[in-house]
Amino acid sequence: MKIFKYILIFSFSFLGCKAQEKPTQFSEAALNDTFITLDGATTTFKAILETNKGKTTIVDIWASWCSDCIKGMPKVKALQQQFPNVNYVFLSLDKTQEAWKKGIEKYDVNGEHYFMQSGWKGPFGEFVQLDWIPRYMVIDQNGNIKLFKAIEADDEQLIKFLK
Repeated sequence: MKIFKYILIFSFSFLGCKAQEKPTQFSEAALNDTFITLDGATTTFKAILETNKGKTTIVDIWASWCSDCIKGMPKVKALQQQFPNVNYVFLSLDKTQEAWKKGIEKYDVNGEHYFMQSGWKGPFGEFVQLDWIPRYMVIDQNGNIKLFKAIEADDEQLIKFLK
């Protein structure tokens, strides 16, 4: 009877855990989510990927109010030094476009910049299961997701995909 109890507990534990899916392609909703460029134009994430087609790209989701994001910036700058042929796309979750632009200047953030107007719970944020920032993703030359989630710019998986 005791073994049955353990089997039952194990079964419920195993069946109750939902496997964390790590997609390799962006959903249509994520691709069609809109972002604001530095000059105030609206673009889709699909267009951002098209702009970076043919190059490995790091997507860094951040905000200027996020202390962990700011603490992580030296690691991002080190990545940029180590991997200068990689494109760096920064998606901001700042509360306003003014704060976003000030943050870029204040922290000397170099790369392509976009404001996530749909925020945490928009189509892009929902697709990437956004629950923490900074958040890093690695996208290959064809727009495929190679690394779905890292929260440190010096994550060994992230670096592995850049080599």
